[in-house]
Amino acid sequence: MPEEVRAAKRINSEGERIIEKAQEEAERVVARAQEQAAFLIDERGLTQAADEESRRMIVAAQAQADEIRRGADEYAVGVLVGLEADVVKTLTSIKKGIAMLDERRALFDEEDAADAVADGDDDEAWADEGEAAPARR
Repeated sequence: MPEEVRAAKRINSEGERIIEKAQEEAERVVARAQEQAAFLIDERGLTQAADEESRRMIVAAQAQADEIRRGADEYAVGVLVGLEADVVKTLTSIKKGIAMLDERRALFDEEDAADAVADGDDDEAWADEGEAAPARR
């Protein structure tokens, strides 16, 4: 075989080997790109899932806060209504006590006036009433 043919075969083999290596390298690059794309897609999916979960958690927390607020408001209203009833009872008792003392004072004033009349001291009875006694005849 002539030297040129052998050189051509060698060049041809070398070319095929270079093409195979390039093909292998291209396959590795494509595989790596696919892995990275899959990772990014998974990461994006995880990010979306995390965003959705965070939104769900915020909505749930707001609903829970609203429920707690409603419960606290209902409790406060119940306490205030009970307090109002206690205050009304106390005020009623105070008014009754004042009325009783007024009646007792009026009764004492009448007794004092009656005692003064019985003692013959009409002037004192009239003085308790804030008026001058009528002139005696």
